[in-house]
Order: sequence, then structure tokens, then C-alpha cells
Amino acid sequence: MQRTTADIAYTEDEKAMAGFAKALAHPVRLQILKLLASQSCCFTGELTSVIPMAQSTISQHLKALLEAGLIQGEINPPRVRYCLNRRNWDRASVLFEGFFRAHAGEDAC
Repeated sequence: MQRTTADIAYTEDEKAMAGFAKALAHPVRLQILKLLASQSCCFTGELTSVIPMAQSTISQHLKALLEAGLIQGEINPPRVRYCLNRRNWDRASVLFEGFFRAHAGEDAC
């Protein structure tokens, strides 16, 4: 009988890494994160002046980053301010660094 993903127990770290990886899996999201990492915060309108995309598209990417917990937002109508979620940013950094370091010396098949 073939096992399904529902049969496999994943650690909390594996689940967190998968969520972070999914959020990082688009170049626009990487650009947004680089921009936010270079300053204390950013307002949504400022992103469209740096990343030439429609506001609705930027908003979809911000939503994915918010859901993954890599950024946080503060709504202060009519503007929304975003910044990195430092706690989760640091956690992602530690998880990925540990993962790559632990598997760096393994021989490929």
C-alpha cells in the first residue's frame, strides 16, 4: 500500500520551512523582502514606484508574505505600512542555514 502525505508526520520546523520556502518562491516577493530589509518600513504605494507592477499584483504578493509570517503590516487608513517580521525572519534564517549546513557534505546519488 502506498503512503500519502497525510500518513507522514512532519516536524514543526519542516512545516515552517515549507511555508517560508513557498513564500520565497517568487522573484517579486524576493524583491519586496530585499526592499523591506533595507529600511525600517515601507508603505504600499512606495512599492509600486520601485517594482513596476499593478497595486493589486503587489498586494497579492504581500498577502503571501504576510501569511507566511515573513512580514507584518500596520493599517493606518488610507495607508498600509509593511516591515519585516524580525522574529520569523530570524527563524527562517536559522532553519535554512541549519538545513543547508547539515546536508552540505552529503554525496549525491
